Amino acid sequence: MPRRALLTITALVLALHWLVLGGIPLAWDTSPAPTAGKVFSTRSIALPPPPAAPVAAVAAVAAVAPAPVAAKPRPAPRPRPPARPTPQQTAAEAPSPAAPALPESPSEPDAAGASPVERATHDGDVSPVAQAEPVATAPAPAASAPGAPASVPEPAEPAAGVDIAAPGAGAGTPASTAPPPVRLPPSTRLAFDVNGQAKKFAYSARAELLWQHDGSRYEARQEISAFLVGTRAQRSAGAVTAQGLLPERFSDRARSEQAAHFDYTKGRVTFSANTPEAPAAPGVQDRLSVFIQLGALLAADPGRFVPGTRITLNTVSARSADRWTFTIEGPETLELPVGTTPTLKLQRLPRKDYDQKAELWVAPALGYLPVRIRLTQANGDYADLQLRTSSPP
Repeated sequence: MPRRALLTITALVLALHWLVLGGIPLAWDTSPAPTAGKVFSTRSIALPPPPAAPVAAVAAVAAVAPAPVAAKPRPAPRPRPPARPTPQQTAAEAPSPAAPALPESPSEPDAAGASPVERATHDGDVSPVAQAEPVATAPAPAASAPGAPASVPEPAEPAAGVDIAAPGAGAGTPASTAPPPVRLPPSTRLAFDVNGQAKKFAYSARAELLWQHDGSRYEARQEISAFLVGTRAQRSAGAVTAQGLLPERFSDRARSEQAAHFDYTKGRVTFSANTPEAPAAPGVQDRLSVFIQLGALLAADPGRFVPGTRITLNTVSARSADRWTFTIEGPETLELPVGTTPTLKLQRLPRKDYDQKAELWVAPALGYLPVRIRLTQANGDYADLQLRTSSPP
């Protein structure tokens, strides 16, 4: 009997330990807690807006209502003075109701990352005063539908041609659009060490850039592979012309493949992702061939590309096209895994908040092929490729 009681007590103790241990959250069990806290915090944060809304509404009514109130019988509207304490305060708040006047504007952000409501609020293009007074003609076109296309900051399609601007040339100075000479590098296999960050996760990897051509056709392949990150491969193939590379197909493959197809007879670039077409402008390149083409321009006429020179050309990804401008930064000597290497640095700065920053170092001893490439995304993720070895293909 005592033995049976001891077993019963032991079982109860073990059950109690199991319940206590089961209540301790593990590392992968902590996600529900922030969610619950987040819901509670949003409920507490949501309290301030209701008092602010009536204030804005009263200010808007006070700004627009004085004229109609003056037209009505004087004894009736006198109970309203508590809503506007002083005439000076009412007059000071008259221009401010620009934001409350736009509830009908869409809240989707534009390409620059700002919503139409934010743009109208900051620019002051629309206000209840302007809508009430037809004399103010300047704000009216900004609010009307026909004026909307004129406010688009950038063209829907990139411009054509390759522009080469000398150092110090201003925006109004015409750039040289004549097809520049090129000198393609010999076929080469480049192996790189890669350090980078993906979704705040630092990684090391290996990459290879294989460049081949026979004088009439070319192919370039770049592949980056990393443990736990995966593999990403890009391929560009096309024709070799007197102006350099003429891409015909560019593909980008990670989990799945997307591609851009160049149709020069129709002057269009189409995308397998069913995104809008882009023009196949003269000198257009893809995001892999552009590095080879830039080196070919520099190799043909090194004296022309002094620091500060800007090279602008259309660059196509697997989903869209954009106008890329590279600036010659100047010569730099790098300590790379392959050894000490004299280089020339080019840089492409982002034009928009979500643009990619590209830094490129080319080596004259290798026909101006890239020996270091650093690509930085808007969220801070980056990939830094540094040459380890070079050899024939």
